[in-house]
Amino acid sequence: MTPEPDEPLPDESDPEGAGPDDPTRGVFCNRTLNLRAVRAIGYDMDYTLVHYHVDAWEEAAFAAARAGLAELGWPVEGLRFDPGAFTLGLTFDLELGNLVKATRFGYVVRATHGRRRLGFDEQRAVYSGTVIDLSEPRYEFMNTLFELSRAALWTQLVELHDHEPLPGVRSYGQLYRHIDEALNAAHLRGDLKARILADPERFVDPDPDIVSTLTDQRLAGKKLLLVTNSDWDYTRRVMAHAVDPFCPPGSTWRDLFDVVIVSADKPRFFSTAAPLYQVVDEDRSLLRPHRGPLEAGRVFFGGNARLIEESLGLSSSQLLYVGDHLFGDVHVTKDVLRWRTALIARELEAEIRAAAAFADDEVRLARLMASKVELERRLARLRMRRRRHPDAWGADDEERLTEVSARAAALDEEIAPLARAAAELGNPHWGPLMRAGVDKSLFARQVERYADVYTSRVSNLGRETPYAYLRAARGSLPHDAALAAGP
Repeated sequence: MTPEPDEPLPDESDPEGAGPDDPTRGVFCNRTLNLRAVRAIGYDMDYTLVHYHVDAWEEAAFAAARAGLAELGWPVEGLRFDPGAFTLGLTFDLELGNLVKATRFGYVVRATHGRRRLGFDEQRAVYSGTVIDLSEPRYEFMNTLFELSRAALWTQLVELHDHEPLPGVRSYGQLYRHIDEALNAAHLRGDLKARILADPERFVDPDPDIVSTLTDQRLAGKKLLLVTNSDWDYTRRVMAHAVDPFCPPGSTWRDLFDVVIVSADKPRFFSTAAPLYQVVDEDRSLLRPHRGPLEAGRVFFGGNARLIEESLGLSSSQLLYVGDHLFGDVHVTKDVLRWRTALIARELEAEIRAAAAFADDEVRLARLMASKVELERRLARLRMRRRRHPDAWGADDEERLTEVSARAAALDEEIAPLARAAAELGNPHWGPLMRAGVDKSLFARQVERYADVYTSRVSNLGRETPYAYLRAARGSLPHDAALAAGP
């Protein structure tokens, strides 16, 4: 039966009962993306296809790195991990030992030294002439959820170092590098991943809709690739746990992908010509050099993105890469290869829910701010009139100025708690991921610049289907509001 013109078409998929119009599961578009034109999709694994219970994973990484730093003789026994204290998109200031949040223009809106938040006057004195430029070696950016353990170590170790210099540390930059080495060693030693594989239920957060999403993409003729920095043994075991329970009987996660590339060494995978090896013994991870096209159904080690283009015979606009790392998965892929890009940021769901709950207060705040703008305009005109015509300025005028000033002060008191609540949406310490005050955050600017689309999880792509034409919204300009208001 054909639906009536005003009757919505039935929605055939409802992941996790979220509903077709659930805003937390949307795919948000910076640049129009015609999925029909995409011929191949590459996926990262960690925090992309496979999501983790962040508190458990990052606490384990924190503990492993802390143990490594203890071997240096550092007094780190009292360090504790607090995942709620941080969010993505913050910047490490390696010169001053601070952690900061900046606007899209690089202006600092919030900063801490160690765990102490800088007051307004102190922050202004420190950063009034500073613009956060991520190309400078002074700054390191929190690109992914793997950075939460780094931020926890950084803030506490800065305090320890300030109290008494740590052995072998002469600058905050050196401190950051020691933390980086400890975290890298924790990952490379394999102890951390061994803990995850020993107790995957504790660490892995499966998404039952991944399989149907990837299956639909294959049915639509897309080539699917898994490109991960993880090693083969870890990849196959964690994918089996996270994906296989949702596969049709007799099939596994391997049946969803044309090619699997492990130990890819991103972001260099996208910018260099590293050699490619085939995993010829999957049980023992034995390798041999591989030349020629990537063969379907095989597992490869290393290599580079140009080999994917050559093997598939596709142009950059026909390839989409999906990952969670703003720099290693999205920035480099777009900047070097001009592939289409999608960023996965699971924390968007909580932020969108918080914004939806605040919607009525947001309307009230906007109304109050509009009144504030009008009162400030009246005050400015009254003050200018007093300057221009001092002889004509009388007691009635002064009374009117006092009255408007009092109304503006009362309005500020009404606005203040709403503004504070808006500034704490998503994270009580740092506020929303994508906003910095009334402006976009530096993280939002990076997403806008390098990710064609962004969403909270891979399965959200299934809600749009592989045939979707994802259109970017018309961008707003500061003068649009004036035009909308009319004469």
